[in-house]
Amino acid sequence: MTSCSQYHPLAIDAVPQWDFETDVAVIGFGAAGACAAIEACAAGARVMLFERSSGSGGASALSGGEIYIGGGTDAQKAAGFDDTVEDFTKYLKLAGGPCADEAKCDLYGREALAHYQWLKDQGVPYRGNFLPGKVIEPTDDSTLIWSGSEAASPFRNHARPAPRGHVIQHMGWGGGRPLIDILEARARDLGAEIHVDARAVALIVDGDRVAGAVVRIDNADHFVRARKGVVLATGGFVFNEAMRRKYCPDSFRVNAPIGDKDDGVGIELGVSAGGDAIHMDQFFTTCPWTMPESHAFGVLVNVQGQRFINEDCYHGRVSRCAVDQPGGKVYQLLDLSTFEQPLDIAGITIAGTGETWEEVEAELGMPKGTLSATMAFYNEYARAGRDPLFDKQAPILRPLDQSPFVALELNFETSYFSFFTLGGLKTSTAGEVLDRAGQPIAGLFAAGRCTSGLPAWGHGYSSGLSLADCTFFGRQAGRKAAA
Repeated sequence: MTSCSQYHPLAIDAVPQWDFETDVAVIGFGAAGACAAIEACAAGARVMLFERSSGSGGASALSGGEIYIGGGTDAQKAAGFDDTVEDFTKYLKLAGGPCADEAKCDLYGREALAHYQWLKDQGVPYRGNFLPGKVIEPTDDSTLIWSGSEAASPFRNHARPAPRGHVIQHMGWGGGRPLIDILEARARDLGAEIHVDARAVALIVDGDRVAGAVVRIDNADHFVRARKGVVLATGGFVFNEAMRRKYCPDSFRVNAPIGDKDDGVGIELGVSAGGDAIHMDQFFTTCPWTMPESHAFGVLVNVQGQRFINEDCYHGRVSRCAVDQPGGKVYQLLDLSTFEQPLDIAGITIAGTGETWEEVEAELGMPKGTLSATMAFYNEYARAGRDPLFDKQAPILRPLDQSPFVALELNFETSYFSFFTLGGLKTSTAGEVLDRAGQPIAGLFAAGRCTSGLPAWGHGYSSGLSLADCTFFGRQAGRKAAA
């Protein structure tokens, strides 16, 4: 076995033989890799796709199959939402916060409707209807849902709200798998050559240009010549404990990683060739506190009895802000009209009950006049339809004054806070991996969670941003590599 490493590229003159030769080599067979392969094939390139697992999927196949699309889709118009490219793009930038890549937001904002049509052209079905309410993902085959903080402050104050989560037509949860199946079939139909159980272990360089990759198949190194380029589409680093401790230590406050084999290898391969990894401290997390939906009407406080967020935000933003709170847990406050038993998967327990908020405060061991004062203030203004502290909006804004009252404990260690990483390689809008000077590395491209893309800020994530990023910028990378 040749001594190859993801930390050091192999010089081309050290390659003993070429086991595979192609125009474009795609590493990873999730949504980003599949879309890169489709576009590269459509551009006339010979494409080989290498996947370390025994089949396609990646983290994309574990998702709900929801893609964030706006600017006036057919589903939006049919439901009466007059979304504009301007509002959509503004929201993308707000959702990216301090990490937003404005050029990517601008490009996707302009091209999202065309991308939506492209998805349909590949065979992705959409029923086209709107499902109102605050849901995580449809359990029927509905298309359009509210999937972010569009209607919540501060976002609503800068971009006119509209629902933008577009879900593949699929009964039940888990639409990511049928989405990947459709994209895989399309890539195969266009002539992409698929190699599974093939793990990328190093890049091959010819001077300053990436010329191929080393993949390990049956415990032996195989050498891939990529005449036009290599596309990295290998996912994030949520399962690489060393990388998380180095770059994203706050993620250790929660306990349920989401992904397939997201060990950061694509990021390390890119860095080995001179790529720049950015925003590596960012991660998404959520506790499914909106299940059942009535719990969205509750109030969240930290261990000091203080609110910290407008609870009508997207559940991921609420959860990410919750994890920032001291004490390792937060409490969700509900009354008789809003309480339902949480799902077992949530790992949420009842921490305190009472006929008054003072009794709940005492059961939680909080100092007198803390939680009770918070709720007295909240209820006073909620009855008047206002939230002067956090600008929570109706209909989610309502007083909690129907006893008995309950405090649920959302514990960062024992409750189900799922998470994945968001940081990764810096890329151009065309999917080129950039070095620390912002210049493209010849022959190297990347897309999806091994890059820092549209979903760049954990506090501003919206459901569907990852698949939007994977599918759209996977296409960009494949097209540019083929050129």
